[in-house]
Amino acid sequence: MALQALRSSGRVQELRRMCYGTRCMRETPGEAGEDPCSYSKPAAALRALRVRGRAERVLFWHMDLLRLLPLLGCRRAKVYVALHGIECWRPPDSAIERLLSRVDVFLTFSDFTWTRFIEMNPRWKHSRHRTVALGLGSPAGTVLPQAARPAAIIVGRMYRSENYKGHRELIEAWPAVLRRLSDAELWVVGGGDSANDFKQLAAGLGVARRIRFFGAVLASEKERLLQSARCLVMPSRAEGFGLTYLEEMRFGRPCLTSTQDAGREVVNPPEAGLAVDPSNTEALADALVRLMTPGPEWEEWSRRAKHRYEAGFTEAHFQERLLNAVLDQEAV
Repeated sequence: MALQALRSSGRVQELRRMCYGTRCMRETPGEAGEDPCSYSKPAAALRALRVRGRAERVLFWHMDLLRLLPLLGCRRAKVYVALHGIECWRPPDSAIERLLSRVDVFLTFSDFTWTRFIEMNPRWKHSRHRTVALGLGSPAGTVLPQAARPAAIIVGRMYRSENYKGHRELIEAWPAVLRRLSDAELWVVGGGDSANDFKQLAAGLGVARRIRFFGAVLASEKERLLQSARCLVMPSRAEGFGLTYLEEMRFGRPCLTSTQDAGREVVNPPEAGLAVDPSNTEALADALVRLMTPGPEWEEWSRRAKHRYEAGFTEAHFQERLLNAVLDQEAV
């Protein structure tokens, strides 16, 4: 999205990309990443040397990519760096710390991310900063009616090293949900080395028949599941933004976020859903039941979720915010 925004603006005469790594920004097979990072580190370094001293602005889309800055030789260029979330909520290593001192403007995708960053790195609390809320896609047009069966969906990786998205808390709350909605289902989309742990937890709590693990799915199947569910539920403790909320709001589905991260900036509860403390099992179960129960409250959430997405969180909205931050207006 970022490259497309800059390329299509008509205000960039020349744009070069330098990145490295094999992990692109995709969570499911067949889902288009923003711009796959297919270069090796030496190849990225060579590309940086080829444009040495020529750039007027340098946008680093990840803090670790600042390591390429010395190779660019851009002493007069304006330097921007995007801080995504959990990777910047801890003190950087000494090399990155030195390079951060050369950054002119910090970009974050939520106010929460900036607050967490300066809490851990107070040296930069007076730095110039701009929050650039993300966006994706375009309005979905006609939205499917809610499914007959009450189902909530969570989409996200399940790795022991990233155990913060709320899978465990949702499963532990499901017995309480079933006492009030006996046919409610939790749909779990995504893969990772914690999946079997969560399946065992569901079995141990006696709710395995009501929790379906789909694994990694194609983008088309994910879209179908998002539209079929009554709500998206991700009571995460460490989202720097949470694009998945937008994926569901686009279809007029309310969302459950937590009170502990940036999800609230996307959902703006109670406008497009609810926010709860993920450690409060009873409150979590209560919110889940409300979000899966048909009626006037759900219909109003659905209408407001779709409107909130269309009014401020499409891909076009994000592109305009990014262009204003990088090319036009002074950051504050």
